[in-house]
Amino acid sequence: MSGAPRILILGSTGQVGSELQKTFAEVGEILTLDRRAADLGHPESLRKIVRDAKPDVILNAAAYTAVDRAESEPEAAKAVNATAPKILAEEALRSGAILVHYSTDYVFDGTKAGPWIETDPVHPLNVYGASKLAGEQAITQVGGKFLIFRTSWVYGPRGSNFFLTMLGSVASGIC
Repeated sequence: MSGAPRILILGSTGQVGSELQKTFAEVGEILTLDRRAADLGHPESLRKIVRDAKPDVILNAAAYTAVDRAESEPEAAKAVNATAPKILAEEALRSGAILVHYSTDYVFDGTKAGPWIETDPVHPLNVYGASKLAGEQAITQVGGKFLIFRTSWVYGPRGSNFFLTMLGSVASGIC
């Protein structure tokens, strides 16, 4: 990379994506895509998007996050959480970009008494977790330069999350 890097953020209007925009605003040229501009439900469209953007860094904060609904929409969850990350990894490898992908602790079964580490055996208990694990595995199989972060309890000042739900409950007198 010479000069300021071109940073492509997918899922730019979500909780993680909107915070990534703030964090990387001073680092380089930011290109943001929300679900209207980059429909991960049709992952093959990502090839042209990435090639046209010519990013040095791809931050994939986009995901199918409707955990319960994934049980009745497994193909949609797989397209967004497994196939799209694979294509992003292939395009990152092709161009020499770095892929940063956000996954989930749902790849584990929740039975461990202590904190999880990267080398712990994975055993997703639902379609959502299995789709996210498939995305991780696809990225790893493609190779190249990548980072995979497994997150838990994402929350922020906007969107739908546990923290804001509790604040709303307190404000309405439910709690």
